[in-house]
Amino acid sequence: MENKVEVSPLADLDPNLRPIEKVMVIISKGTLESVYAGFILANGARMEGIESEIFFTFFGLEAVNKKTKDKIHVATVGNPAMHMPTCIGSIPGMEALATGMMKSKMEKLDIPPVGEFLEILSASGCRLWACKLAMEMFGFKKDDLIPEVEGILTVGDFYARAAGEATQIIFI
Repeated sequence: MENKVEVSPLADLDPNLRPIEKVMVIISKGTLESVYAGFILANGARMEGIESEIFFTFFGLEAVNKKTKDKIHVATVGNPAMHMPTCIGSIPGMEALATGMMKSKMEKLDIPPVGEFLEILSASGCRLWACKLAMEMFGFKKDDLIPEVEGILTVGDFYARAAGEATQIIFI
């Protein structure tokens, strides 16, 4: 039997590289898989001591809208990762079924629901922002958003907050 040596995935990194200091996540889609991807990346950054901020734009605003945050669902139509033809994904009830199954799996992994996850992110120091243009386009007001959203930013404001060579911008 051959002895295998475990190699750290970080072993090949240049020790002279500057560590990431800030992660700026842009969430533009209002699907469960997109929203949670952004939340998990931002939360992971905070757990590693890295600053994190989330900028919600376009349909991503659904995650911070008081009326819709708990109604985020899995995209079944046109989602190649669902491994089913689009016509099957469009059958009434399929989206609800897929969403229920995904939420059940996430609950077993102790992944909190959207509203609770947003509270956790905010409490951890992750800053939450809404996009001014998207807010105007959809006719939303600040009062439509959960209280954890600190403010409404223009794209220019967002880029100003992202300034610095140790900042990473992640678009979802």
